[in-house]
Amino acid sequence: MQVQPQQSRILRAVSALQALDREAAVRLLQDELWDGPATGERWKSVSMLAGQIGEIKIALEASQRYSRTAPQTLERLLHHWGELAGYDRIEEARREVRKLPAQVREHPGVLHFLGTMAGQEGEFAKAEDYYRRAIAHSPYVPQTWFALSMIKTFAPGDADLAAMERLAPQMAGAEPSLQARFLYGMAKAHHDCGDFDRAWALYAQGAALRKLEEKWDPERLERFSEALVGEFTAETAGALTPVGQPHRRALFVNGLPRSGTTLVDQILVSHSQVADGGEVNLLRAALIPTGDHSFGGALAYQQRFAGGDPWGALAADYFRMLEMRFRTNRLVVDKTLGQSHFMGLLLHMLPDARVIWMRRNPEDVALSCFRNFFSSQIPWSWSLEDIARFFNVEDQLFAHWTSQFPERILVVPYEQMVREPDAWIDRILDHAGLAPEPQVREFHKTRRSVKTASVSQVRQPISTGRIGVSQAYDKQMAPFSAAYRG
Repeated sequence: MQVQPQQSRILRAVSALQALDREAAVRLLQDELWDGPATGERWKSVSMLAGQIGEIKIALEASQRYSRTAPQTLERLLHHWGELAGYDRIEEARREVRKLPAQVREHPGVLHFLGTMAGQEGEFAKAEDYYRRAIAHSPYVPQTWFALSMIKTFAPGDADLAAMERLAPQMAGAEPSLQARFLYGMAKAHHDCGDFDRAWALYAQGAALRKLEEKWDPERLERFSEALVGEFTAETAGALTPVGQPHRRALFVNGLPRSGTTLVDQILVSHSQVADGGEVNLLRAALIPTGDHSFGGALAYQQRFAGGDPWGALAADYFRMLEMRFRTNRLVVDKTLGQSHFMGLLLHMLPDARVIWMRRNPEDVALSCFRNFFSSQIPWSWSLEDIARFFNVEDQLFAHWTSQFPERILVVPYEQMVREPDAWIDRILDHAGLAPEPQVREFHKTRRSVKTASVSQVRQPISTGRIGVSQAYDKQMAPFSAAYRG
């Protein structure tokens, strides 16, 4: 009888995750690091899988092994540096780049990478210099033109916009997601110049290309939301095992993309008691044993759990991953997108957690979502009608969670906050359990890496200038308003 070869640890880890056994998957990946080869193509897969489940140490070690695989290529090095920078190991990434020969450091890919890191840290002049040097070497790089357009303000007659228009026919042959980046960059330039019709046409072209990347299933999300609202209430939550061990505070900022969440994150991080924050996406990893985040999945998890504190175990896992990510056990702000989909589990698992939930004019948020090229896949943002359906689901979840946990969720209306910043900053700090500090009101001076599309806005004082931005696109926004307001 022929003996079948044993399945690789990587595939076994994937199977463990499918069975909701996160611990087994982590052990398999750790074993692979322990006695696996020093280099090889497999390590890219290990790195990506480990990153998805919040095991950052494994992800970084695996990406380093991938980068050392012979023959060593710039593509592999850039992947590893991107992992380092993505987990805020920016100085480590820069040290790696400095090891390169001077000629290689002038490669467009390296210059683009250095520009991205500089821009995230708010060093826009330095970022622009890197991008321009990259374009000088190779003008047919869509992502670099896009990155440059995001950190500058265009004016009529701008030479960069003229150059982009000249290059547009050649960019049409690029891979769709890269072509879309270029279109979004040109659209932003025309928006800056006040040519809103031309800008909208380019945004729509880019969004149409992005829709080829992934299909979105709104009916599935709507069913999930309706079930969650019906099943997860203050009364039914009594069936969940209470958390047995005390845990330190946790701060969460929730809200739709472009609703002001990065602004509140920046305010909180400016406090001396808060180490850092961002879209960390670790709670989702900690909750893998619950499956689909439904109430039924939560009950099934605690029935399978062998110990006496199922939710305390998940909380401990979350904080362990948080410490790996930020290399601190101090207070960190988690503003991961989509936390409304597991808000009930979040607040049960972390009884000391406090949530700040941002709300903003729907048309302004919808326009900003449609105009933004999100680096992560947000397929509902590529269509006004899909944006409306997603917003309606979020409204349903917002109404539900705020009615169930009114004391633990502070609702912050964006428009009121930017009109009365001092009063709202005091309320935010009080809700978070933080004492007032003067530097918090000058949050725009806080030096840190910001990876969201609000990277330039949070470097500026609070302003009312972004209230009503959708009015310039009233005609184009009509399909959203009709679908959202019904």
